[in-house]
Amino acid sequence: MGLDKEVANAAGAVADIPAGASLAVGGFGLCGVPGVLIGALLERTEVRGLEVVSNNCGVDDRGLGLLLREGRIARMTSSYVGENKEFARQYLSGELEVELVPQGTLAERLRAGGAGIPAFYTPAGAGTQVAEGGLPWRYRADGGVAVASPPKELRSWGGREYLLEEGITTDFALVRAAAGDRHGNLVFHSSARNFNPLAAMAGRITIAEVEELVEPGELDPDAVHLPGIFVQRVVRVRPGDPAAERHVERRTVRTALLPEQQGGM
Repeated sequence: MGLDKEVANAAGAVADIPAGASLAVGGFGLCGVPGVLIGALLERTEVRGLEVVSNNCGVDDRGLGLLLREGRIARMTSSYVGENKEFARQYLSGELEVELVPQGTLAERLRAGGAGIPAFYTPAGAGTQVAEGGLPWRYRADGGVAVASPPKELRSWGGREYLLEEGITTDFALVRAAAGDRHGNLVFHSSARNFNPLAAMAGRITIAEVEELVEPGELDPDAVHLPGIFVQRVVRVRPGDPAAERHVERRTVRTALLPEQQGGM
């Protein structure tokens, strides 16, 4: 691959993702979610049975929730179910396999996989069912457990127990950046930086949608959050693309001042 990693459109960028592929997908809630790439993958109706690693699965009508709603995801590795009722329904009915992972552990598993570290020890989960095994990954239709988590290896250092967690690598990664250049160097904005760089590191082929595409050399090297060595394809988000719009999971606004605030006016 040459240094110019720009792809003309999102459809071309995801054209070789096969059915049954594993994906690391960036985003936190709906912040920093690669909606354009998810939308392009949604158009490829033959791509099913996906195994997705992401902090959460969007909401019912946004982000990864769109793929989930169409029955395209077979397995999720996540920190929480979040605001997605369909996620909970599919999991409890046995339609979806789910591995719930402590959030910090999930972040480190992605980082470790991207750094070539096969496994690491962490105190998170020691002394709980995370270590002992038996957590339901997939339910049967009758409510019984069809697939349970295996026990994890434990070791002690300094009188404290640690459990072994495996690094994560995936076939592809889909991420969103605020800015990037044609060499794949990326800059993320605020909370969108939480899981996007880690997901990008974990993918064998990483595809980035960027809000602003600049020429190589225009990004301040000190401002680059993820070097282009981890990115294979870059797609510029087209202005006005509905799939690129930003959304929040739950909009909360204050309709009136609190009594203690009214006295100060």
